[in-house]
Formats: sequence, structure tokens, C-alpha cells
Amino acid sequence: MGKLIDEFRKGWQGVAPPSLGLSIAFAAACLLIATAARWGLAQVRPDVYFTPYFPAVFFAAAFGGFRIGVVTALVGGVLGVVVNFSDAFADHARFALLALYWAVSALTIWGVEHYRSLLIEQRRISKRLIEEEDYRKLLVDELQHRLKNKLSTVHAVLHQVLHDQPQVWARIDPRLRSLATTDDLISRIDKAGCDIRDLLIAELGPYGHVRFTLNGDRLFLPPKLAVTLSLMFHELATNAGKYGAFSAPRGLLQVSWTVTGDRLTITWDETEGPSIGEVSAPGFGTKLLKSALTAFDGKTELSFLKTGLHCIMQCRIPKGG
Repeated sequence: MGKLIDEFRKGWQGVAPPSLGLSIAFAAACLLIATAARWGLAQVRPDVYFTPYFPAVFFAAAFGGFRIGVVTALVGGVLGVVVNFSDAFADHARFALLALYWAVSALTIWGVEHYRSLLIEQRRISKRLIEEEDYRKLLVDELQHRLKNKLSTVHAVLHQVLHDQPQVWARIDPRLRSLATTDDLISRIDKAGCDIRDLLIAELGPYGHVRFTLNGDRLFLPPKLAVTLSLMFHELATNAGKYGAFSAPRGLLQVSWTVTGDRLTITWDETEGPSIGEVSAPGFGTKLLKSALTAFDGKTELSFLKTGLHCIMQCRIPKGG
């Protein structure tokens, strides 16, 4: 009995097609209930012949498919003509109603079958997306594992090479450890999100905590937004280390953020960096910065000032992550 109930549940939800026997039994039950309803209506209105069979056709087609729906419509029509709950017998008017009943039943079956096909396609696409997402997570986990191993190898090699130069090693060691901490944080926020301050500290820490200031209240970022901002902060920090504030001895960075309603505004302001000359054509990093927040109804504005890069990021904070 439990197996039969589970098969009925899966068939009704469209997870798996029911067996032919179960489909026929369900259609027969629908016809029986419709005939009983017709008998009850005949006590008030004897000339109701086919109306009770419309729900039977609908449910039978929804459960068993096109063929079961057609058989149910045919049998319902025959029952409407042959079975009488009054002294009236089949006449031309009843056969005209039979033709109308079958026409409406055909439209009903077509609509149900069309909906079933859309549902099946939607389930197929959803299953494929879930499989691709699982595969993506597997690849990301493997890449993170390999990156962590490579970083550990680099750390060990440098420690061996710089064994006789403790002062140089003392400057390199904390930066390598900060990079490892950043990688661990990014792998965690993809699942649970994180606070914006922790994210910024992880990204900017390798450049020295005295080189930047953070202004803003504690703000928890949902996973998807946290991952997106981590990519943007990483790109901005990398550029600051190559060409901006972090590439100059006196360069400083100030990052501030405010929240108004569900809108987040982040300001990235570099000062005391090298003077910015002619700006080259936008590369991948610039395109990433300008398009990353569109999924969150946001935008990014980049200004290359004499004092350094000025960037304003605005977006909506999603409620569900």
C-alpha cells in the first residue's frame, strides 16, 4: 500500500509517470465520482448529462496523460447518453450536448497536456541547473584546495630560502598568511555570507592595516552579494597595489559605506598615490567593476582623480541572499 501511495504521489506531482494500471484505476474512480455527482444533481435537475464529467476528464488527463484523458472523455460521453436517472431518453438535443461536451473535453485535454509538457521541461531544466551547480561547487572546492596547497608550498619554499634573512621573512610571512586567510573567507562566504568589515579586512590586510581605514556600521552581506563584492574589492585592491595608493610609500585608502533602506552605498577613496596619467582602454577588471552589481539593481562609478582612484558602488541588499 505504501508503494502504491508513493507512486500516486509522484504521479500527481509530475515527478514520475504513473503505471498504466494506476492511471486507469484513477480515471475509473473519477468517472464513478462524477456519475454519483450526476445522480445527486438529477434529484434537482434531471437534464444534467455531461457537466459532472468535465472535472473527471481534467483530473484524469492531469494524472494519467493525454491517452487516459481521451478515454475518460469518451467513456464519460457514453455514460451521459446511456445512463439515465429519469424517464427521459436520449434525443437529438442530448447528442448535440454530447458533441459540445467532447469539444470542450478536447480543449481541456489539450490545455492539460500543454501544461504537463511545460512542467516536464521546467523540471528537466531545473535538474540540469542543479547538476551544473553541484559540478561548479565541486570544481571550486577543488581549485580552492589546490590554491591552498600551492600557497602552502610557496610559504614553505620562501621560508627555506629566506631562513638566513629573518627581517625580510618577517615582512613576507604575515602577508602570505593574510592571503591564505582571504581565500578561506571567500570559500566560507559563498555558503553563509559575512560582515562587510571582515570582508574588507581580509582583502586589504595583506597590504598592511595602517594603509587603510574603514568607516561604517556592522553590516551582514548575504552570500551572493558577499561573493560579488569580494571579487570587486579584490580587483580594486590589486589595482591599488599595482598602480594606486598601495604602490606608493605614503598612499592611503579610505573605504566607507552607508545603508538607506535596502540600498547600500560603498565609497572607495585612494589618496597620496602616484599621479594618474592617461587612462588606458577598459580591461576585464574595469568591465567587471562596472557590471558586477547589475544583478543587484546597482551600478559602479569610477573617477580617476589627481589624488587617486575614487569609486562609488551602489546596490540593493537582497533579503533572501
